[in-house]
Amino acid sequence: MNKLGVNIDHVATLRQARHGYEPDPVWAAVQAQLGGADLITVHLREDRRHIQDRDVERLRETVTVPLNLEMAAVNEIVAIALRLRPAMVTLVPEKRTEVTTEGGLNVATGWRRLRGVVRRFHRYGIAVSAFIDAERRQVLAARRLGCAICEIHTGPYANAARRSKQQAELEKIRTAGEEVLNLGMQFNAGHGLNYQNVTPVASLPGIEELHIGHAIISRAVFIGLRRAVAEMKAAMVRA
Repeated sequence: MNKLGVNIDHVATLRQARHGYEPDPVWAAVQAQLGGADLITVHLREDRRHIQDRDVERLRETVTVPLNLEMAAVNEIVAIALRLRPAMVTLVPEKRTEVTTEGGLNVATGWRRLRGVVRRFHRYGIAVSAFIDAERRQVLAARRLGCAICEIHTGPYANAARRSKQQAELEKIRTAGEEVLNLGMQFNAGHGLNYQNVTPVASLPGIEELHIGHAIISRAVFIGLRRAVAEMKAAMVRA
């Protein structure tokens, strides 16, 4: 059965609307774990628009499941990750003007710049995942970079307006995942997945983890976070 990584960034987004203390992302992580989360994911952005440094420190001390730190490969954030040593880091692209991550990291053109960062993480025993588009050249570049994990960007699939387009995007994810597995890496996926579209992705052969945030936090507003996580996990189990 594949694992569910719950992204709690938007709990911090709500807190930062008032720059106060609540809701607390650490308590959200506790509730997510009680609901069945297998990993906790946070994105420490350069502009600190939601998750703050102290959140990552407290989560690292608190969570009993692996902590996955999404991050851009910039010196400041790399230094924080090396100090805190989460179980896994996921390298993502980052733009100050974007509302959310707009696409996968272009490892194919940037692997020389990223190579030193990945090696530093490996020296500290931190697993490295690359968040990439469903393209063979990106998978090959991630393998060349030394990543143990590829998280395939599911945004184009999740945002497809027509059934035929959605099926075409799902096939791209399946093909990319097959390439990831053939090269000996772990096949993860995420971005834009919700309760309606998760089943086909969760059913893909060899997929290990799904990383989902916005849909779960949105549902939690109405039914509570523990139950929202449990419902997403149940949908994955049915797949």
